[in-house]
Amino acid sequence: MSSNVGLSTPRGSGTSGYVQKNRSLLKPREKAAPYPQDWEKAKHRPRQPDPEILEHERKREIEVKVVELRDKLEDEGVDEDEIDDRCDGLRKKLEEERKAGKDAGPDARGLKAHQVHDLAKAKIEESERLRKALGISENYEEGSHWRKQEERLRESLAQREREDEEQLEKAKEARRSREDSE
Repeated sequence: MSSNVGLSTPRGSGTSGYVQKNRSLLKPREKAAPYPQDWEKAKHRPRQPDPEILEHERKREIEVKVVELRDKLEDEGVDEDEIDDRCDGLRKKLEEERKAGKDAGPDARGLKAHQVHDLAKAKIEESERLRKALGISENYEEGSHWRKQEERLRESLAQREREDEEQLEKAKEARRSREDSE
């Protein structure tokens, strides 16, 4: 036994006598608040997709289709010059379609988990469609309804106080006029 820690002797205790610190004990944090102090940071902001990565993915898809055509033509035994011409033609055609907006990107349901930028773009587009469908304005601020409701409540309380003061003044005037007439 060292420095009065543990058992005086491990005999009969069913242990080896080796003393360890309990690392499963979690000490409470006293400095951390249970809620965020800055509400601006707590608001939900969707992940913004990186346009360069999205553009790279689109170009990559075009090149994959071109390489597939090249492999197919090579297997068929087509001349090398003919293969190059067809591949260039397909590449130009796909580029024009992409610029014309026909290929708006992959379907959001078919995206994989590793395609985070495509998923983020699809989510933003979905949110925008939902916002338009529900008739929510673009400059809507989260929680503004509660602020407006509080303002209305304050205004109604202030109005009620003014009315009460006016009634009190009228009652005083009536009392004075009765006292003067007597």
